[in-house]
Amino acid sequence: MKKLLKILGGVLGLVVLAVGGFLLKVQLGGIPHYTPERVTLTVESTPERVARGRNLSNALCAGCHMNVATGRLTGADMKADDPFGKVWSYNITRHPTAGIGSWSDAELAVLLRTGIARDGRYTPPWMAKLPHLSDEDLASVIAYLRSDDPVLEPSDVANVPSEPSFLSKFLCNVAFKPLPYPTKPIPQPDHSDPVAWGRYLTWNLDCYTCHSADFAKIDAMNPPASAGFMGGGNLVEGVVSPNLTPDPETGIGKWSEADFVRALRQGVRPDDTGIRYPMNAYSMLSVDEAKAIFAYLKTVPTLKNAVQRTPGPKITPEMEAGKKVYLKYACVSCHGEGGLGNCDLTKNRAHFATDDELAAFIGDPSATVPGSRMPAWKNVIQGEELQALLQHVRSLDKTPPDQVKAAGGSR
Repeated sequence: MKKLLKILGGVLGLVVLAVGGFLLKVQLGGIPHYTPERVTLTVESTPERVARGRNLSNALCAGCHMNVATGRLTGADMKADDPFGKVWSYNITRHPTAGIGSWSDAELAVLLRTGIARDGRYTPPWMAKLPHLSDEDLASVIAYLRSDDPVLEPSDVANVPSEPSFLSKFLCNVAFKPLPYPTKPIPQPDHSDPVAWGRYLTWNLDCYTCHSADFAKIDAMNPPASAGFMGGGNLVEGVVSPNLTPDPETGIGKWSEADFVRALRQGVRPDDTGIRYPMNAYSMLSVDEAKAIFAYLKTVPTLKNAVQRTPGPKITPEMEAGKKVYLKYACVSCHGEGGLGNCDLTKNRAHFATDDELAAFIGDPSATVPGSRMPAWKNVIQGEELQALLQHVRSLDKTPPDQVKAAGGSR
């Protein structure tokens, strides 16, 4: 018996040493590197592809890579939630060294499909991989990234290395692995079948990653196999994602098609509350695309998951009226307390010289700035509330007085 215990103790000791060695390797080695697949691809740029790629990139890329300070896709602090660590997105402008200007079409395709950069770097789970995107839509994204859009103008802003937590390193060593590059052509979705079209959009716009239960339990190759698929409850930058399954009590089962289209494209829920960042209005999607997503969501398995809406900052009686409106409609979630959040309000007079212009933008942002992801507040914020909000937004402008006159505004 003593001999058996001695053997078992020795085996246990070896196991502990092996596990400890592996964990030390994870901590010191970090996220693994891989050899990127070699593929042949040359994308022909057309106006149609660039336009389609702009819409897809606005939905998939801009939210993470847009830098407010530069006004370009130069990368930004992702303010990732624990336990992911400190995360910075990369410069994807056309700069030849700081950005992706010298990357080939094939190298971009491999990155977008598999998650492996041309230098072997593996992009962790916070960057979406696109194994299900059609070949045509992939070509459109690449064509757009080559375009002369101002947000892609070459910029030498240096990339800030991310500082992944131990858990991120561990998961990337044992669970999150590069995805295989497709071996067969991926066709465009059937637009005559709303459910199939909606499935395609839901998977490829990466909706399920945030709206399922846990980033660590996402199945990118088979999204419906992800834990809590579309049932919400995942923590995304301090906000808990809502349940989008057809459950009538805790999901969107009582929403009409029009309710959903408005919430998705304009960022306003049926109860007239704004959807908070990091979710933005998907104004770049057409009404038919939004309807297709709704048609698909009605077919996903119903999950009863009562997700409590994340509360915003507390509104106190002594606050000035405009700030109360600013907080009430969650403007602060994107613009920050002082106007310099993910979207900059500190120079608003340079863009909207008159209050009428600013009010028109607040009412319907995408009509003024095509593709804007700001909620549309027409018929929601109006009357005294709108006037108070305009006054508060103007108070956030930090433009020197001598420049205000040149911009056409007034203090």
